[in-house]
Amino acid sequence: MDLVLEAADRHLLTPYVYPAGWPEGEPCRQLLSLFVITNLGALALYLFFGTLSYYFIFDHELKKHPQFLENQVSREISYAVRSLPWISVPTVALFFAEVRGYSKLYDNIEDSPYGWSGVFLSMLSFLFFTDMGIYWIHRGLHHKFFYKRFHKPHHLWKIATPFASHAFHPVDGFMQSLPYHVYPFLFPLHKVTYLGLYIFVNVWTISIHDGDYRVPRLLRHVINGSAHHTDHHLYFDYNYGQYFTLWDKIGGSYKSPTSFEGKGPHDYLRKLREK
Repeated sequence: MDLVLEAADRHLLTPYVYPAGWPEGEPCRQLLSLFVITNLGALALYLFFGTLSYYFIFDHELKKHPQFLENQVSREISYAVRSLPWISVPTVALFFAEVRGYSKLYDNIEDSPYGWSGVFLSMLSFLFFTDMGIYWIHRGLHHKFFYKRFHKPHHLWKIATPFASHAFHPVDGFMQSLPYHVYPFLFPLHKVTYLGLYIFVNVWTISIHDGDYRVPRLLRHVINGSAHHTDHHLYFDYNYGQYFTLWDKIGGSYKSPTSFEGKGPHDYLRKLREK
C-alpha cells in the first residue's frame, strides 16, 4: 500500500491537499491518507468490477428465482457501501504497519532470495495460504455463536448477484480478508505483486457471486467457482473455500454443485416455466 500512498502524495496530496509544512512521513497524515485511499479504492473496485459483472456476466434470468429478494440489488449495494468504511478501520491499521516497515514486503526483484522464481512461488503460496485461512475463518463464522451476530447478513442473498460480494457485516468482512493482510507479515512478497493480488482477490470475490456457473470440465471439482459458492448460499454447510475445493474436501464440507447435476437455480427456473 505504500506504493499507492507514495503516488498519491507525489501527484495529489502534497501539492494540492495538505499544508506544505505537514511532512509526508508523519504518522497522523499517513493514517488519514490511508483511510481515504483505502475507502475510495475499495469502493471503486467494488462498483467498477461489480457493475461490469452484473451487466455483462450475471444472468438476469436468475432475478426471477423465488428466492431472489425484492429490491435485492439496491439492498446489496447499500449494505456493502455502509459496511466498507467500518471494514477499512482495522484494515488501515494493518496497511499503516506495512507502510511503517513492519511487514516483509520488498521493492526490488533483487531483494527476493529466489529472484523471479521467488515472486512466482510467492503468488502461489499466497493463494494457498489465504484459501486455507479463509476456509477455517469462514467455517468458524458458521458456528452458531458467530453466525447470527456476524455472518447471517451475507446469507440473506440466497441467489446472489455480483453486488453481494462485499455485502458483509463489517466484522465478517474484515475477518475473511485477514489472511490477505497477514500473509506479508509472515512471508516475503513483492510490493507490486501484493497490490496485484489485492485487486485479484476483490475481483475473484465478485466472480464467485456472479451466477455464471461455467467451469472447464477438468477443473469443476478443483476450482471453487460461482456454482460452488451459490450452493454455499443455498445449502449453508458446504463449500466454504475461496479459490479451491481442497480444504472443503479435507474438512468434509465439499458438495458437488447442483448446477453440475441439473438441479441448480437455472434448472429450477426451467421447471417452473415448463409448468
